[in-house]
Amino acid sequence: MLIPIAAVIAGVVIGFLIAKFLERSKASQMILRAKRNSSKIIKEAKTNAKTIIKEATIEGEGLKKDKIIQAKERFLEMKTNHEKHVLKRESKIIVAEKRIREKESRVSQQLDKNKKLNASLEEKEADFNYKIKFLEKKENDLEKQHKKHVQHLEVISGLSAEDAKTELVKSLKDEAKTDAMAFIQQAAEEAKLSSEQEARRIVLSTIQRVGVEQTIDNTVSVFNLESDDVKGRIIGREGRNIRALEAATGVEIIVDDTPDAVILSCFDPIRREIARLSLHKLVTDGRIHPARIEEIVAKTRKSIEKEMADVGKRTVIDLGIHGLHPELIKVIGRMKYRSSYGQNLLQHSREVANLCAIMAAELGLDPKVAKRAGLLHDIGKVPETESELPHALLGMEWAKKYGEKPDVCNAIGAHHDEIEMTTLIAPIIQVCDAISGARPGARRQVLDSYIQRLKDLEDIAFGFTGVQKAYAIQAGRELRVIVESKKVNDTKASELSFNISQKIQNDMTYPGQVRVTVIRETRSVNIAR
Repeated sequence: MLIPIAAVIAGVVIGFLIAKFLERSKASQMILRAKRNSSKIIKEAKTNAKTIIKEATIEGEGLKKDKIIQAKERFLEMKTNHEKHVLKRESKIIVAEKRIREKESRVSQQLDKNKKLNASLEEKEADFNYKIKFLEKKENDLEKQHKKHVQHLEVISGLSAEDAKTELVKSLKDEAKTDAMAFIQQAAEEAKLSSEQEARRIVLSTIQRVGVEQTIDNTVSVFNLESDDVKGRIIGREGRNIRALEAATGVEIIVDDTPDAVILSCFDPIRREIARLSLHKLVTDGRIHPARIEEIVAKTRKSIEKEMADVGKRTVIDLGIHGLHPELIKVIGRMKYRSSYGQNLLQHSREVANLCAIMAAELGLDPKVAKRAGLLHDIGKVPETESELPHALLGMEWAKKYGEKPDVCNAIGAHHDEIEMTTLIAPIIQVCDAISGARPGARRQVLDSYIQRLKDLEDIAFGFTGVQKAYAIQAGRELRVIVESKKVNDTKASELSFNISQKIQNDMTYPGQVRVTVIRETRSVNIAR
């Protein structure tokens, strides 16, 4: 049993050894084949390398020859250019030398001429001196003859030469004064006539070229309702809704027997517009109670402020005005909801701006500056808080604060004569403001109260002693008082002006300022018979 097992194990071992031997013989054959192939590849690589080196050597020799040829050509080209440059410089030098020689010849010729001229001048000078001496001798002879002639005339006329000269000069002066006065008067009349005609032409041309529709703003608005049933909801229980609405808007709401309508009364158009829009939203929504009223009024106020800013931007763009401060643009938008004597302030300012631009162009001034000042001239009429300053001075302060030019500021402040006019733009603004306000239908005047106010101003002046005449002019902005020169001297005239102004300030209510001018005139009249 052991013998077969051993035989099997021996067979296995012998088979394993034979397999290993065969494997090694195959590996050795493969190594030999690889060595043969590598030696063949190395020989081919060496052959190729030699071929490449040979070709590179041949190509390098060719490139070397080409570079040498190119270098020689470049050298010849540079040499040729250098020779040309040298020849050019030599030709310039030759030309310069030729010019120098020509100048030297001309200078030498000029020197020769100067020598000859000096000789001739010396001869002429000698001849001139001789003639001067001769003329001096003749002048002395003439002077002696003149003295004899004057003495002879003095004997004949009975007047000395000085007296005769004085009489002649006096008569010539009187005649010259008369002619000069006549000429000055004629020139002044012609200038006055031509200036008045030119001024009328400019004003008429400006008025004709600008025309806008005029509408009168009222102090009340009528809010129409679908039915009278809504009135009860607006009033609310025990009137709480209407009180809340009036408190939030500052507008008086009148609910009376007018069918299907509620009246909103307020002098401030902005408040009135906020109340109208808020009421419209509340009625449309249907929820009307104090909390809702306050919410809607706040939203409406914000939307109105945004609308005013948009209106200011559109106005500035339409008029072509650039660089305005954002706060001034907001103020311009606020003018849409303001009125002056019933005339819409924004429309008035736009019209004045266009009038000023046309008139400035006619007079040869800057129309852009005039248009800017015309648009801003009434910004003092829309303050958010009350101010004691007149609107012209308040507008001037705003313009200075927001960086406007001195010309524009002066025109704003002086358009009602509160300050002195220092630029040519200022009187243009004043004239165009008057043109816009004086158009038929532009402004609403309560005639009776206006006349009464003028009469009250004049009556205050007549209440002081020594007043002869009193005139309220410029729509009640100025009071001119003429006094008797015998009763009122210069010191009393100044004192009278102050007293009248204080009396007006204490007793009357008026917008803006009232200037009091006291005129004292002394006349001396004589009759020649």
